[in-house]
Amino acid sequence: MNNFPCPWRLIDTGPLAGPANMAVDEALLNSFDPAGSLPVLRFYGWEPPAFSLGKFQVADEVLDLARCREAGIPVVRRVTGGGVIYHAAELTYSIVCAQRHIPDATSVKGAFRTLCGFLLLAYEQLGLDASFAVDRHTGQGRLGERTPFCFAGKEEYDILVGGRKLGGNAQRRVREKVFQHGSIPLGNGLAMALPFLRERPAGVEEGTVSLAELGVTLPVDELKEMLVGAFRESLGVGYEVGGLTATEAGLARVLERDKYQNEGWNREGTAP
Repeated sequence: MNNFPCPWRLIDTGPLAGPANMAVDEALLNSFDPAGSLPVLRFYGWEPPAFSLGKFQVADEVLDLARCREAGIPVVRRVTGGGVIYHAAELTYSIVCAQRHIPDATSVKGAFRTLCGFLLLAYEQLGLDASFAVDRHTGQGRLGERTPFCFAGKEEYDILVGGRKLGGNAQRRVREKVFQHGSIPLGNGLAMALPFLRERPAGVEEGTVSLAELGVTLPVDELKEMLVGAFRESLGVGYEVGGLTATEAGLARVLERDKYQNEGWNREGTAP
């Protein structure tokens, strides 16, 4: 696996609670040194299912928080923008790298095309006719329109199958660092999510799709292997399997306790 320059770290933390997942993502980002750290590809799941809000959303305007509490569904806030997502039957990835690690990184759109390319390749290998929204846009409907619910809108580099959105991705830049994470829906969680939204998005059932609905029911471990292979091929990189460093794990624990379990951050977006 070391025949490529600058191998990536491959980390699989498995399913974690929402606050822990967001804390690990931020710990990886904050610990990353763009001048010397190896870039990171992380996979994770969500247990129990949770909502994640975009960084700039007003929680009460988007979700019925009282109903979420009654149902025991955690609500966390991401460090990336975009609309709220319900994470249940889902595999999630995150990427932390420097601009120098990827081509076209100076352009946000170029970085999206590059970093989402492995998803497109993996879906094609699964026999799906997948494409970026911008590559099949006919002019009908608007790309990039902000929506409270992530899956109700389509961004240029969202992946579509049969015109329906398959997952979603969000990116953040911190100086020379590039952070991106995204959802890979294994099954359709809309029926569970919609009752907790303040407003029901029009046409969301017809506009979204999951892998199971497309006939893809691979065990999640096999899907991860396929995604890793597609990532390696798409970016032309090698990887080293490992875990969090002691520094990253320690920072994640602090962030989980002080930030992502803090209602001030999750509800209002204010720093603890």
